[in-house]
Amino acid sequence: MAGNTPMPMPIQTFIHQVQRLHRTGQATEHSYRSAIEQLLHALDDQITALNEPKRVACGAPDFIISRGDIVIGHLEAKDLGVALRGMKGANKAQQERYRQALPNLIYTNGLDWDFYHDGARIASASIGALAPEPQPQPDQFAALEHLLRNFIAQQPQSITSPRELAERMAGKAMLIKDILYNTLSADTEGAHELSGQYHAFREHLIEDIQPADFADLYAETIAYGLFAARLHDTDLTSFSRQQALTLLPKSNPFLRSLFGYIAGIDLDDRIAWIIDDLADVFQAADVKAILANFGRLTGQQDPFLHFYETFLAAYNPAKRKARGVWYTPEPVVQFIVRAVDEVLQREFGLADGLADTSKITIDWDTGQTDKKGRRQTIKKAVHRVQMLDPATGTGTFLAEVIKQIAPKVKDVAPGMWSAYIEQDLIPRLHGLEILMASYAMCHLKLDMILAELGYQPSPSPPRLSVYLTNALEEGAPANQTLLFSQWLTREAKGANAIKRDLPIMCVIGNPPYLGEGGISAGWMGQLMEDYKKEPGGKVKLKERNPKWLNDLYVKFGLDHALVHCC
Repeated sequence: MAGNTPMPMPIQTFIHQVQRLHRTGQATEHSYRSAIEQLLHALDDQITALNEPKRVACGAPDFIISRGDIVIGHLEAKDLGVALRGMKGANKAQQERYRQALPNLIYTNGLDWDFYHDGARIASASIGALAPEPQPQPDQFAALEHLLRNFIAQQPQSITSPRELAERMAGKAMLIKDILYNTLSADTEGAHELSGQYHAFREHLIEDIQPADFADLYAETIAYGLFAARLHDTDLTSFSRQQALTLLPKSNPFLRSLFGYIAGIDLDDRIAWIIDDLADVFQAADVKAILANFGRLTGQQDPFLHFYETFLAAYNPAKRKARGVWYTPEPVVQFIVRAVDEVLQREFGLADGLADTSKITIDWDTGQTDKKGRRQTIKKAVHRVQMLDPATGTGTFLAEVIKQIAPKVKDVAPGMWSAYIEQDLIPRLHGLEILMASYAMCHLKLDMILAELGYQPSPSPPRLSVYLTNALEEGAPANQTLLFSQWLTREAKGANAIKRDLPIMCVIGNPPYLGEGGISAGWMGQLMEDYKKEPGGKVKLKERNPKWLNDLYVKFGLDHALVHCC
């Protein structure tokens, strides 16, 4: 009887659909996606397999698999006959990115199925062969059903170690970078808000930045913005990019302003899905517990530095060498900071050394001009002991300065510590950094150190004087006319004030070392040309191998010896 006819297995129904589509002779890779969607839904009617062509075109996998509002995995579908292994070129690079970024992933060509968990292939099934028509292999139907049920049953795993968190962050950040770059490339008319922000970056921060580098920088911004927000989260039961905006510390208005865009409900769906994916990573992590040993301020291990190095090793190991980033051992940092403190006391007669709060009056550029185009200045009192790390990285030197100063103030006037920080420390402790991840980690480190040392911010605390900028570019007045650039303008304006106006007394830190630093143009190029001449400034030095004069540490030495000499 009809009522006793057994229902076909979901896999059997799926293979019949594949055969039917293939017989039309018109089927493409996209033709089989409806059958995949129906297969997953047949296995679990609570499952949604979303395929969004616009998003896929910018680098998303073909399907995002969700149960309700919870994303549980991703699926990449290739055409029949396309080998899932031994891929080359763009397909190979794509698969490597997906495997690193997406912990619950399936690759299929309709007949062959590979299941990847945390980057490793843990199961496979082949339900047919193309010879040349799709020929079913029924003995594998049960294996595929088991594979798929295991795939959709996966639950987010708690993240408990710094390495695991850094590597998960890195995988997502790599995918974010590709999606941002593809979105920029697809916007040929420059109408997308992301394009406006790219041009604002060129105008205000890094004038020679290219789209790929901008996407790289932006991906790091998002990753470390979410990291900072989760670090300040006291409710571990939920986390999202929208919540991140309210959690970011006021000491970093740059990240807060950027996340006003990231957290918006109108964020382009091509970008939003992967940021939400990264937020889910932090949902599974108690960042404070992971960095639990941070309170041991006098220890030899810097967890922020360790975490960043782990992230960079997984995200972009070539970047460290390309930027000449080599970290100074903590004992060396401590020795240098103590030495500067002693020199200020002994040679400059400042009894409090780095903790000195005396002021001087200078001519301060207002940023305005008179009718003849001359820059307008006012008299302004500023602290005498202005300190700058021009390549601050993750803020190791600035953090050590705070630790050196704290006992001098807290032991003498413990009730004045928070007021001292806002009135007499933050206004004279400065850092410049060009790498986004380092910049964000520096803000995090200083914020956490101040909190550990008992700092209680006022209702309207000052921002930390650490800015995203190229220290080797001259501080020019900021252009405030670009549509998307108001928050970038504020960042550039702060950096330019340090470069152009402040009488820096102590340049402290360890500049990047990169012998192949390249030829510089503009302001820095002129400084280098003068440096390469004999003392009279007319004849070039007869160096056997002059390219080594382009080492970044030489340029940083010129920048701050000639411009900020005191």
